Amino acid sequence: MEQGWRGVEIVEVGPRDGLQNEKRVLPTAVKVAYVERAIAAGLTRIEVAAFARPDRVPQMADAEEVLRGVPRSADVRYVALVLNGRGLDRALALEDARPHEINYVVVASDEFSRRNQGVSTADSLKAFRSVADRARDAGFFVTLTVAAAFGCPFTGPVSVDRVRSIVEDAGPVDEICLADTIGVGVPVQVSELADAVRPVAPGAPLRAHFHNTRNTGYANAMAAVASGFTALDASIGGIGGCPFAPAATGNIATEDLAYLLRQSRVPSGVDVAAAAAAGLWIGAELGLAQVPAQLGRAGDFPGDL
Repeated sequence: MEQGWRGVEIVEVGPRDGLQNEKRVLPTAVKVAYVERAIAAGLTRIEVAAFARPDRVPQMADAEEVLRGVPRSADVRYVALVLNGRGLDRALALEDARPHEINYVVVASDEFSRRNQGVSTADSLKAFRSVADRARDAGFFVTLTVAAAFGCPFTGPVSVDRVRSIVEDAGPVDEICLADTIGVGVPVQVSELADAVRPVAPGAPLRAHFHNTRNTGYANAMAAVASGFTALDASIGGIGGCPFAPAATGNIATEDLAYLLRQSRVPSGVDVAAAAAAGLWIGAELGLAQVPAQLGRAGDFPGDL
C-alpha cells in the first residue's frame, strides 16, 4: 500500500449491530461495559442502540437505559439506529442522554424492506425525509444507510442504478453509508457504487458497512479505502448480523480491520491489542465458543511494516 493514504475512521457497531443478532440478551450493565472497552481501545464513534420494536429485536429493548448508562466525554460520539418517526421520538425524549447521531436505514430492495421494516423502499424513503428534517432541526448528525446495497437475500442482485436513485431521492444528508448487509459484495462493486453515488450526493462523505459472510469483507474494506470512503463500520469480536436476513453472519471485526489498516499504513486510531482483548471478553459474555475475529486467537504481529 502506498505511503500517504489518509486515515480512516472505524465506526464501532458491535453494541448495536453486533448484539442484535446474538441469541443471548445481555444485561444493560454488560452492554455499557462493552462500550467502555471500545472507548478504551480508541473507538470514538460508537453505535450503541437501536430504537426498534422490542418484540422484534429484544436485544435492543433497553436502548434508553444503555444511552443513559454510557460514559460521556467530548471525544466520544454515540449513534442510535432509527427506523421510523417513533424511533426518533424516543431519541428526542432522552434529553440529556440523547445520542449525537441518528442512523436511518433504507433497504435497497422492496422485498427485504417489507420483511425488515414492513414498508416498501419508496415508503421508507418518504419516511426518511420526514425524520431527517426533524432530526437535523433537533441538532442530530444524520446518516442514511442504504442496506442490501450489494445484493438482496430474497430477490438477488441490486443494481447500481437502484442505489443511486435511492440516494438521489433521499434529499440532504450528513453522510451516506453503503451496506453489504448479507455479505455478497466484492471490491469492484465498492468502486462502482462510490462512483455512482457521489454525483447525486455532492459533499456527503461515504461510509461503508461490510459483513464477512463470504470472506470478502476485508477486501471490500480496502477497496473502500482506495475509493475514498472516510469511515468503515466494524464490530469488536466480529459478532452480529441482520436478524431478518437468512444465514447472516457477523460484521467485519474491529480488531482484524484495525490490524489490516495499521499494517497498510492507514491510521485508524484503534489499539489492536485492546480491541482483540475486548473481542474475547464479549465472546465470553455471549457464551460463544469463539468469536469470528482472528486477532484474539492469532495474536498481534509486532511492529508496523
